Amino acid sequence: MSEFLEPLQYPFMRDALLVGTLVAAMCAVLSCFLILKGWSLMGDAISHAVLPGIVLAYIAGLPLAIGAFASGLFCAVGTGFIKQNSRIKEDTVMGVVFTGLFAFGLVLFSRTPSDLHLDHILLGNILGIARSQVWQTLGLGGVVLGVTLALRRDLLLICFDPGQARVMALPDRFLNYLLLALLSLAIVVSLQAVGIILVVAMLVTPGSVAHLWTDRFDRMLAIAVATAAGSTVAGIFISYHIDGSPGACIVLVQALVFAGSLLFAPKYGLLGRRAKPLEGQRPGNMPAQPNGLGWSNRDDLEG
Repeated sequence: MSEFLEPLQYPFMRDALLVGTLVAAMCAVLSCFLILKGWSLMGDAISHAVLPGIVLAYIAGLPLAIGAFASGLFCAVGTGFIKQNSRIKEDTVMGVVFTGLFAFGLVLFSRTPSDLHLDHILLGNILGIARSQVWQTLGLGGVVLGVTLALRRDLLLICFDPGQARVMALPDRFLNYLLLALLSLAIVVSLQAVGIILVVAMLVTPGSVAHLWTDRFDRMLAIAVATAAGSTVAGIFISYHIDGSPGACIVLVQALVFAGSLLFAPKYGLLGRRAKPLEGQRPGNMPAQPNGLGWSNRDDLEG
């Protein structure tokens, strides 16, 4: 056991565990909303679209995080604008916008002399985070996590039932753009830890795992955060002992957790459903009629 815990004696490993756990919790909470909203591809789009902003910020001498956030927000708002003013569906628009921005970023990067390493931007470098970046990540990540949790009821309602949100006079358009802004900021915060490519998995897998285990939203949040944080800690320890990429090990552990949940989750797992064939049946053999999100009634909004 002492050999397994050996990484804890190094300050850079303790920093990686601290930053990784916060990033995992932040992405896991947002992941639940993205799964319910059907915005899984939006995380992919924004994460790739931040590259030109990073390069332009470097050229202008600005903090890279500012450029990344502006570029990601531009992608999100641009996608919404094109969808509302054309006949093209949202997933198609996202595919066009983020690939175009990512390609633009690659061209800028290849034509800009710099000491930046593209692999650190794409794959992250959680073991090489400076102390100033640790505090920056903790501060911004804490803001994203705090705002998301504070507004979780309103955000859930616009994901679960936008019509009801309008009836209740909630500012649904503002909340949608706020969710996009939080998503963009979360991706910027996560770049140093897991990079552009692997942050997509951090924003999709925890919510997918939790969605297989429960129909209650607060439980879904708790399960998503627990599995994401646990996978992060396990992935960092594994990467140390096998000398592998920490970001890739984290995402691989998350993928294994998802595979296990897909098989063994008691209610929606493949084997769990076979073991309980009558689950979800109402008296008189009338099947339950859950909506497309997996919730059977609005009482589940109460968590």
